[in-house]
Amino acid sequence: MLAISKSPAMMCAVTHFALDGPMELSQQDQWKKQAGDAAAMLVEDGMIVGLGTGSTARFAIAAIGRRVAEEGLRILGIPTSDRTAEQARNEKIPLTTFAEHTQIDLTLDGADEILPGPLYLIKGHGGALLREKIVASASKRMAVVADDTKLVTRLGERVSVPVEVVPFGWQVTARRLAELGGKPTLRLGADQKPYITDGGHYILNCAFGAMDDPKETAHHLDHVVGLIEHGLFLKVATEAYIAGQDGVKVLKKEK
Repeated sequence: MLAISKSPAMMCAVTHFALDGPMELSQQDQWKKQAGDAAAMLVEDGMIVGLGTGSTARFAIAAIGRRVAEEGLRILGIPTSDRTAEQARNEKIPLTTFAEHTQIDLTLDGADEILPGPLYLIKGHGGALLREKIVASASKRMAVVADDTKLVTRLGERVSVPVEVVPFGWQVTARRLAELGGKPTLRLGADQKPYITDGGHYILNCAFGAMDDPKETAHHLDHVVGLIEHGLFLKVATEAYIAGQDGVKVLKKEK
């Protein structure tokens, strides 16, 4: 994974929420919880809700679970990964599938990088990018939850772009990604074997570096044979709940 020196967090006119959080959490986890708690208030009775994957999304799902238990909130969730489905069941959040509902009212999910303004994202370092993009694309509205360390001035300046690929011939796919300047590396699991997604695919982390034109990069990735999906989410987020030292800021997508 590409690591680049941090960029200053970008400021924006926003709504603020008060800071609070369990003392046993690290500061960053407290921020994640605050963002998740704030975004969970968007959920309304009767909604179909996309449930994201990752450390910040877990806090949002927990907050939704509390609302289900304490307020009698009636929703149906569509999870973006097996582990999210497991958490939702533990939180007593009823689940549904695309076989029953093909459109989602609201999705809450995290991001690895966020570019304020257009709200372009890099996602997939949690390993669920394909299902996350399917859920996001089926959503009327997508709220990103994150702490302010995820804000960047150019997409790709801190993290690599994950791409999900077919295991068969992945080396050929990797060669094409290298020709595009991605410097791909195969993601490994804890056992040092290739990481396997819920869909049975591999992930290649592509270190493109800071991108002047993420749309151009996405266009090239869209045409690589053997690539199932990539982690550039460029036209899906409608708002972002970003927590930091000064509370939670709500960033809106600029048109």
